[in-house]
Amino acid sequence: MRVLLISASVAILLCAGAWAMLPGIGAGALLHPAKTRARIAAPAVCRGQTFAGAGVSLNGWRCATTVERRGTIVWLHGVADNHGSAAGLVDRFLPRGFDLVAYDSRAHGESGGDACTYGFFEKQDLARVIDTLERGPIVLIGDSLGGAVALQEAADDPRITAVVAAETFSDLRTVATERAPRLFTAGVLRRAFERAARDGHFDIDAVSPARSAAGIHVPVLLIHGDADVDTPPDHSRRIYAALAGPKQLILVPGGTHNSSLRPDVWREIDRWIDAVLSTPPPASPSARAG
Repeated sequence: MRVLLISASVAILLCAGAWAMLPGIGAGALLHPAKTRARIAAPAVCRGQTFAGAGVSLNGWRCATTVERRGTIVWLHGVADNHGSAAGLVDRFLPRGFDLVAYDSRAHGESGGDACTYGFFEKQDLARVIDTLERGPIVLIGDSLGGAVALQEAADDPRITAVVAAETFSDLRTVATERAPRLFTAGVLRRAFERAARDGHFDIDAVSPARSAAGIHVPVLLIHGDADVDTPPDHSRRIYAALAGPKQLILVPGGTHNSSLRPDVWREIDRWIDAVLSTPPPASPSARAG
């Protein structure tokens, strides 16, 4: 009996210890998403570049169009991704007259930074990248985390012409709560957020694309899969309701997280950008030859 009691006591202590560790585990998962490096070299028309962010170095690509220039596309990737996800956009946008810039967000890929702050510091990084761009229209295209960064910066930066945000979240506290495992009680989550804010040196509640939306007056295109269970489409609906300027929301039938940017949706994005800039894309070489 005594052995059983001792074993039970040890088990209780172990469980209590594990429970006490949950806030730290949650904060770590929030601040330190998986790091993946781009596995492909820069396309031939691009060059690798290191951008100076807000106290961090950002690794990425700068790609220049060879036709009449219409502006710059800045691609902002999602969490645990990297700038390599922009590879498919080179052939899409450069022939249409756009320069393209893509870089690893802080604490991602080959960029510096100890913690992901979901737009709190990332929007400052983005502002410094924009400092390096040529004059002309600037269109931000962001997926998930990248969309959130784009929206938060667009509220403060008059240099931005338009924003395309796919599968983004309305505010960090809500989406992190929705994604947390069931064993993370309200108390555990509260302590995890407090720990993340302290370790990451940022305000969790200040990370809110929905709150930023009220200050955005440039055109915004929101895209969300209607079957997204990781970041439900209500996040984009809340942002849409709060936007002060021209806006459009595309709900992609059957789209899940990281699958809404399908070929047909990219064609809609092309048309939307053309309408926003009110200039047609340049004629293809074959069309010019004819």
